[in-house]
Amino acid sequence: MLKALTGILPVAPTPFLEDGRVDEDGMRRVLDCMIDQGVDAICILANYSEQFLLSDEERATLMRLSLEHAAGRVPLIVTISHFSTGIVVERARAAAAMGAAMVMMMPPYHGVGLVPGEAGILEHFAAVSDAISIPIMVQDAPLSGVSLPVPLLARMAREIKNVSYFKIETPFAADKLAALIEAGGADVTGPFDGEEAVTLLADLDAGATGTMTSALQPEKIRPIVTSHLDGDQGSALAQWKLCLPLINHENRQCGLRAAKTVMMAGGVIQSDHVRHPLTPMSDRTRNRLLQLAHDLDLVALKWGK
Repeated sequence: MLKALTGILPVAPTPFLEDGRVDEDGMRRVLDCMIDQGVDAICILANYSEQFLLSDEERATLMRLSLEHAAGRVPLIVTISHFSTGIVVERARAAAAMGAAMVMMMPPYHGVGLVPGEAGILEHFAAVSDAISIPIMVQDAPLSGVSLPVPLLARMAREIKNVSYFKIETPFAADKLAALIEAGGADVTGPFDGEEAVTLLADLDAGATGTMTSALQPEKIRPIVTSHLDGDQGSALAQWKLCLPLINHENRQCGLRAAKTVMMAGGVIQSDHVRHPLTPMSDRTRNRLLQLAHDLDLVALKWGK
């Protein structure tokens, strides 16, 4: 991948049938819908893909299926997070061999009592970098419970060859992004935010060059990024105001269920099933979600009709 990725790199949901089995045909339709949403890349097997509820066999199947079906139409980012350095290296090699444009990974974590020190985190990422020749995106998220201070992130960018993208979704993300960009300089190729773009405008003001949202409304959020990067902050702000009610509802009320529910309503997938112990959203939350989605005339809400 020679050109730096910017814009919107949404996470693909993993569709399940009502009995809980992976819907392989639905996965292909999800990818096709996202490409029609005008995304700049697609991330698979992330937390919003319910990666923590997938077996190793399902994960391998979904990775191969997705990379083969996308067939280079857009770059694919494969999430490879795991506590074991050996397993992450194996996942990285497999993703790169199948044509992934990038891998994304969180630091190793397994509860508050099992978090390695700074040296272990550096070695974990360095081992992956030594095994592949594609970029690595570091996911800095509260979910891990691992502290990744700016000096450590900048050191990773400086010292680990393929670490060049960063997805920052911690509290006060804009301040952290600005500090990382200043400390990392040219070694930080892609400063991104996440969290469904709930802090996107502030993060763009801080120097972010893209966002990793869900697959709910990328065609509406992407113009915020492109307008801001083009220097048209007025248009970016106007589009931000348009999208914000749905961004907020997804982020605070729905979580990873939102994109699946809208895609089911739009005929993209058969079911919005989430695997236990996750539970379906309430009718109240679903009704507000679909109303806001209709107001924006989302691609996902009509793609399969």
